[in-house]
Amino acid sequence: MLASLKTFDQSAFLFLNGIHSPFFDAVIFWGTNASTWLPLYGLLLYLVIRRYRWQTLWILLFVILMIIASDQFANIFKDLTARPRPSHEAGLPGIHTVNGYLGGEFGFYSSHASTTLAISLFTIILLGRPFAYFPLIMLAWAFFMSYTRIYLGVHYPGDILAGWVAGGLIGWGFGHLCGWFIRKPENINN
Repeated sequence: MLASLKTFDQSAFLFLNGIHSPFFDAVIFWGTNASTWLPLYGLLLYLVIRRYRWQTLWILLFVILMIIASDQFANIFKDLTARPRPSHEAGLPGIHTVNGYLGGEFGFYSSHASTTLAISLFTIILLGRPFAYFPLIMLAWAFFMSYTRIYLGVHYPGDILAGWVAGGLIGWGFGHLCGWFIRKPENINN
């Protein structure tokens, strides 16, 4: 069964990775850079400050801890499974990479997928609906960031799905824990 899953994962990867063009090479490479999203992070910070005022400091602490947890769990899994990234997989034909970017040696599971989904769910839980399409925009951002990893040739779809599961659990857990913490009576009145 594992061999079948690996074959399916590789086939899905080669199909998705094979859909590329010079225009999208530039867009995806630009889009995968964290600094590209500084305006989004700024908007999220503005929305949190507007709603929670001084409690934003607690929320930022939870965000930092959540990102560390998401990243470190992914690194632990990468070391434990030692599954090579597609870009490091010997004998996998026709991989499209961009600007020579190959990523680290191991890829299971994607920390980009985990962290972006965790951030998305965390902000959806804490901010609710500051405007009508906020949850869709956050989830679309997480999906885009995850897809960039396949496009760049550094993750299989299975790496992304596992990252989404981990990030979903982490974002949901930290979002609800933070929400409970900042709504405690002793934290509201201070």
